[in-house]
Amino acid sequence: MAYNESMLIRRDLLTRVCKLIHSGQLRSEIDRVPLIMRPRHSRDVSRCCVYKDRAVVKYRLMAILGYDIRDEQDELTPLSEYARYAEERTEQTTAILTVVDLACSSCVQVNYVVTNMCHGCIGHPCTFACHKNAISIHQQAYIDPSKCVSCGLCMKACPFNAIIYQAVPCEQSCPVDAISKDEHGVEHIDESKCIYCGRCREACPYGAIMEKTYLTQIYAALKSDKKVVALVAPSIMGQFPAAPGKVLRAIKDLGFDEVVEVAEGANMTAKHEAFEFEKRVVEEGQKFMTTSCCHSYTELVHKHVKHLEPYVSHTPTPVIYTAGYAKRRDPDCVTVFFAPCLAKRHEAMVSKNIDLVMSYEELGAMLTAAGIDVQKCEEEPLKEMDNVGRAFPYTMGVTEAVKHYSKNPDAIRPFFIDGVDKAVIKSLKTVEQTCGGPDQPNLVEFMVCKGGCVNGCASLANPRTAARQIQTFIKEDDARKAGIEKAESKA
Repeated sequence: MAYNESMLIRRDLLTRVCKLIHSGQLRSEIDRVPLIMRPRHSRDVSRCCVYKDRAVVKYRLMAILGYDIRDEQDELTPLSEYARYAEERTEQTTAILTVVDLACSSCVQVNYVVTNMCHGCIGHPCTFACHKNAISIHQQAYIDPSKCVSCGLCMKACPFNAIIYQAVPCEQSCPVDAISKDEHGVEHIDESKCIYCGRCREACPYGAIMEKTYLTQIYAALKSDKKVVALVAPSIMGQFPAAPGKVLRAIKDLGFDEVVEVAEGANMTAKHEAFEFEKRVVEEGQKFMTTSCCHSYTELVHKHVKHLEPYVSHTPTPVIYTAGYAKRRDPDCVTVFFAPCLAKRHEAMVSKNIDLVMSYEELGAMLTAAGIDVQKCEEEPLKEMDNVGRAFPYTMGVTEAVKHYSKNPDAIRPFFIDGVDKAVIKSLKTVEQTCGGPDQPNLVEFMVCKGGCVNGCASLANPRTAARQIQTFIKEDDARKAGIEKAESKA
């Protein structure tokens, strides 16, 4: 989760859309939003002119309405028409991320740049180092972006360190090289490589990469006659400075008929993974097993680290169990999963029981639009359950839950992969050699986001603060239960 102005603008846009939907003015007022945010004589212009800024705002709003920028057939189509299409839409969107090309083209076209530290020396070794004739001398060296292949040889050759490497933030942040520029300098996301970690969206300093939302469908579901069930991931307990019961009450105040903690499903996942570990590793002698609750990790394995597929747990994720439970009770209900990351949005696409997904950022926008202060809400009673499922969202929580339900917890020798980048993915090639021996790890917990789900790209709170808040609740609740058991035993 990256705090910057692009994030604040994204959240402002989400809130504005939610306010318009909440007040029933989406179609009539959304065309004014770009003008309000960037008035004609505004001094807050981010790009070349106010008109380009307005166009970028328009396309970011299109994404919030659930559209890919490539869906635009006519540039004169107003936002109000897209709002009408969104409110009438019944089918779900397929792609998750979309790139606003007008904003994206602001980024660098080449990675190596000559700075004003260049002395224009007589030797100009940079020109001899370049095998593409991309460098010419005009008092100072100049790199022709149409010829440069970003090999970096010129930078190594310069005696004054005048040539620097200028990264493309989204490309550098992507651990699987799923995003790259086309011939027009616009980034494109390769769905066959993407693991939906959201790093590119967070890294882009121009706010050019946007997540498509289900906001219009969620509001429509809340206004319908169908029962709408909120499935809240365990990490939600650390997102607001309020008791978990107040957060659940706030969600009900938005109009949801029922709120179910996905921690219930997390307990089921832990039980099944404990049984699966016993069977596969202890009884059958498999070298090791990896956990499967992080959808971004399983996508990584399926698309990039296929040699680990035999070791991935077959146990469904917590939300799959929870959504299935909700649908069995009421097959006609609408299930809305509240998630901390993009990967869960993709997981919902491949699950028949999850109808819609809402990020924590979108939840915050909806609460603001409805004027709901979480801290002032009444406290909803929480369902009694093992708290180990509520510990899933931070590193080591999944392993501790599996140990809790294991018949032989001492047989589990855990190893934690906390956060993924290119170097970590490269190191996964040797996992089979470093796991499974007599004194080696045999259960690998894999979190793509460093620190766990509390650090998901769509979360609201500082990840460390969120983890501490969840841990404090679990400690106090366990103490409360122990006190009750002690009192009952004395009675």
